[in-house]
Amino acid sequence: MVASRPLAVGHDPDARLFTGPRGGRITTAVLRDATHWDKVVVRLGLEHLRRHDLRHTGLTWLADAGVPLHVLRLIAGHGSLLTTQPYLHPSKRASTEAGAALSAHLTAGRETAGPKVVPETAPVRHLRIVR
Repeated sequence: MVASRPLAVGHDPDARLFTGPRGGRITTAVLRDATHWDKVVVRLGLEHLRRHDLRHTGLTWLADAGVPLHVLRLIAGHGSLLTTQPYLHPSKRASTEAGAALSAHLTAGRETAGPKVVPETAPVRHLRIVR
């Protein structure tokens, strides 16, 4: 559905990817009413969730899918990457995989993990003392 939208809006760089029922912006009120948000979160027992949390989830999923940060910034409509960054929340799985990747990198080619003590060598003299 998302992939077909750019074809539908044509070459207008200011066209909205999705529009509200009257062709304009999708407001929070339109989103709340269209999704029955208030009823859904009560039924799920998750009244603490906010519609804005969907923005965090969507941007995080896009980042996890490999979308570059500069593209996420544009999708979010932010002027700065510093504004986009707080929207990205790595999952426990992503954090675990990052730790495993670091461990693999640090132990590659070593018999045991961890830093190695380099034996001290005698200083090399480049000048010969002549008497």
